[in-house]
Amino acid sequence: MSRPDLSDLAAFAAVARHRSFRRAAAELGVSPSALSHALRGLEERIGVRLLNRTTRSVAPTEAGDALLARLAPALVEIARGVEEAAASLGRPVGRLRINAPRSACRLVLMPLVIRFLARHPGVRVEVACDDALVDIVRGGFDAGVRFGERVARDMVAVPLGGPQRFAVVAAPAYLAARGVPAHPDDLAGHACLRQRFPGGAVFRWEFARDGEEIEPALDGPLVAGDQDLLLQAARDGLGLAFVFEGLAAPDLAAGRLARVLEPWCPAFPGFVLYHPGRRRVPAPLRAFLDMLREPGDG
Repeated sequence: MSRPDLSDLAAFAAVARHRSFRRAAAELGVSPSALSHALRGLEERIGVRLLNRTTRSVAPTEAGDALLARLAPALVEIARGVEEAAASLGRPVGRLRINAPRSACRLVLMPLVIRFLARHPGVRVEVACDDALVDIVRGGFDAGVRFGERVARDMVAVPLGGPQRFAVVAAPAYLAARGVPAHPDDLAGHACLRQRFPGGAVFRWEFARDGEEIEPALDGPLVAGDQDLLLQAARDGLGLAFVFEGLAAPDLAAGRLARVLEPWCPAFPGFVLYHPGRRRVPAPLRAFLDMLREPGDG
């Protein structure tokens, strides 16, 4: 048996983790066909089938799973060693993978990522915008973004972007035709456009004022998985949308949408960036965290 190259082992780990040649190839910057050829060569050299392939899927064999269990931690340690060597010269290098909801990507994360990359050109940042609750360790992410109450207790969390508010918005023509709700209970007579998360739950509209908390019963013609779609429907006069204030701001400023029930939408603690509580934080993540701790950030 000939000794496999480290690059081939890293390629196998990427395919096994993603269970996709296409996604693994995108991560590694090669073509899917070249990656498939490299993996077949690796299997031939070690004399063991590592991947089961069909026209629609790819998954590790039992031997592949066993190799990945040993290989993944070693590859992480190698990458960290390279990152730490570069960081000792004051230049973090490597890859930083962050998983975040789409709204958080738009509202708080991407402006910070752009500023971070301007400072650290040796880092490559991958942002996965995903509203599903993802296990960032299993998914191979360095960090994730969520609301603080949804983060596991064994994670380290850092405030990101400051407090947030929701806004109830609708097209002026809709409000002229259907009336302006003055109290959350008035929403029972309105078309409410709601959001469904990937896990199946429908986002709840929660209101609070002077110690009173209300979660009204709602109905409406549309449920969508993205707040941008809800804003589009609201602009077209389909009903009321409950979205992040920052996402609605351009439409409100332009008069395409009007806001209602504003006193019932207080600010609340916003997003956090969280990561596993381990002693050796990867150099790119450590540099990103250092930037968040600067005055005016977080």
